[in-house]
Amino acid sequence: MGRRLLAAALPTVFALALGASACGSADAGGSGELQIALLLPENKTARYESHDRPAFVDRVHEVCSECETLVSNADQDAAHQQAQAEAALTNGADVLVLDPVDSRSASVIVRQAHAAGVPVVSYDRLVLDAPVDFHVTFDNEQVGQLQAEVLLAAVGDTAGELVVLNGSPTDDNSALFRRGAHSILDAAGVAVGAEVDVPDWSPDQAQEAMERALTTLGRDRVAGVYAANDGMAGGAIAAMKAAGLDPLPPVTGQDAELAAVRRILTGEQYMTVYKAVRTQARMAADIAVSLARTGEPPGGLRTSWVDNGHGRIPALMLEPVAVTRDTIAATVVADGFWSADEICEGLEQQCAAAGLSEGAP
Repeated sequence: MGRRLLAAALPTVFALALGASACGSADAGGSGELQIALLLPENKTARYESHDRPAFVDRVHEVCSECETLVSNADQDAAHQQAQAEAALTNGADVLVLDPVDSRSASVIVRQAHAAGVPVVSYDRLVLDAPVDFHVTFDNEQVGQLQAEVLLAAVGDTAGELVVLNGSPTDDNSALFRRGAHSILDAAGVAVGAEVDVPDWSPDQAQEAMERALTTLGRDRVAGVYAANDGMAGGAIAAMKAAGLDPLPPVTGQDAELAAVRRILTGEQYMTVYKAVRTQARMAADIAVSLARTGEPPGGLRTSWVDNGHGRIPALMLEPVAVTRDTIAATVVADGFWSADEICEGLEQQCAAAGLSEGAP
């Protein structure tokens, strides 16, 4: 898949007449007449601080000269996130863009914001049972389907069972990934020898869960590992390497973290899922600015609808892309998510074999 096809996989980026004045520093800028708060959930997953945060802040300041951004990261603590949201509201936030630590308990944040007349954009993860104004995410069932399809193709007729490491039980996206994956795994009738929901998406706990699975199933009975994201994939791989598995069975992931892309090149991880999070962040910024200025999301969006238990929420659903060794160049490199120089440092031979050349954008 080349740049053109990858771009075509995403919804057309909408154009808004929001103003074109660039301004400000990373987390401030503008005159502060409007304040937009971005509440991130954690930093164990590298994407939030390395991609989502700067893309969101830059876009707000690009289109809104009178806007100030207030950015916080809850470090996987739901109570801390609620305190950060309350601080943002006290400081005069006009919009909250909320990626919840806990999809259900974050409903308190949304209700507090609405009581103050402040709209809320649910970002990436859906807040449940609350009057969210808009949801910006990816097709998360499709993420799980892609992971399962690629894993089954890689496993083929290998004897053994799968180990399934799902994401955090407090994250609504995790349930969607699991549903999508099981729609493929169950239809194929594959044997799942162990399945765990990993609290907080913790790589350490994923490693411990993998160690237990190896003990229970036997190291030679693991045909493949469904890991819902790259951090947990890294934990599972560490457990298998410590147990002496060579070669490693196919392992899935998600988020196209740099470490994961490098593991794909070395053969330790089989695949990841690339989500164009910078596009997601920029779209969320445009929606937030429109809500701050007019109280309404921008017109012309190709929206879907999701039911969060409170009602139907308008949602912008972006399309995920599976990444294997053969498609690194045409996906994360072609899209500028990582450069070949970043990926290939110390892995020149593997990069050459994969068609990656240093100096590529």
